[in-house]
Amino acid sequence: MLHLRLIIPAHRTDEVVALLRDTVGTAHLAVLPGAGIDPAGDVVLCDVAREAADGLLGRLRALGLDTDGAITAEHVDLSLSRRADRAEREAPGAGVDAVVWESLIDATDEESGLTVTYLAFLSLATMLAACGVLLDSEILIVGAMVVGPEIGPLAGLCTSLVARRPRLGLRSLLALVIGFPVAMLLTSCFALLMTALGLFSDDRFTQPHPMVEFVWQPDAMSFVVALLAGAAGVISLTSAKSAALVGVAISVTTVPAAGHAALALSYGHVSDAAGSMTQLGVNLLGIVIAGTVTLLAQRLYWSRMRGGPADGPTAR
Repeated sequence: MLHLRLIIPAHRTDEVVALLRDTVGTAHLAVLPGAGIDPAGDVVLCDVAREAADGLLGRLRALGLDTDGAITAEHVDLSLSRRADRAEREAPGAGVDAVVWESLIDATDEESGLTVTYLAFLSLATMLAACGVLLDSEILIVGAMVVGPEIGPLAGLCTSLVARRPRLGLRSLLALVIGFPVAMLLTSCFALLMTALGLFSDDRFTQPHPMVEFVWQPDAMSFVVALLAGAAGVISLTSAKSAALVGVAISVTTVPAAGHAALALSYGHVSDAAGSMTQLGVNLLGIVIAGTVTLLAQRLYWSRMRGGPADGPTAR
């Protein structure tokens, strides 16, 4: 269930209350006349089944409440109510499968920015991946996958293509095209420092690394893995039961390749670096393609469940 808190101009309260009453999957409707101060108006509270929330939020925005008032939604962790149970049964589909587009857009917009925190996590992940490559350590590669934050802008790019949000797409693309080069540059500097300290060496880099050699050897399976990772990442973001390790599924095809490319450039192995960067590019493309197709499929599925056109979220 989602809990909605609406601030509505007083002269429009009856219209909104009627909409909420007529919406399948709603429960616990309450009206607090005159409770809104900024913006001024009535406060209306309502719970709605997750699978019915997207359509309801779209209709509320179509009424202009996001401009004339306010729409706030939050997840309900526990609701002990027969009315809530009935609302969930009446709503079409399963809540765990539902896509709340406004929530997805808000989440990806927040996670797709080129921030200091994003650059720090991506740089640290790439450095960990470089250590994993040099030590031929799968554990360190997995650690780098966990730290990598790139699922945010990748999901943001997929969402922008489906939701027709160019601003979100530009933010996400900027985070990717600037974030990875900066992380690789810092990792190259890190590798040179470690070499000066005697902890890294060119000889160690050129030794066989059978446990992690997939990182710089792109092939057809690389693209298949990227497609699977992209689909898994998007489903995790849109599902009510997101998997905690989906970042691993995404980073398995990106951060390790960036770490190896930075190492190779540090030691002048241009051909090895080219292989890693090809791997990185192919995987980023595969993730975006699979993520976008997955979102399109989810939008089509839910439009058919609701018996309406596949309009998706309202473009801004």
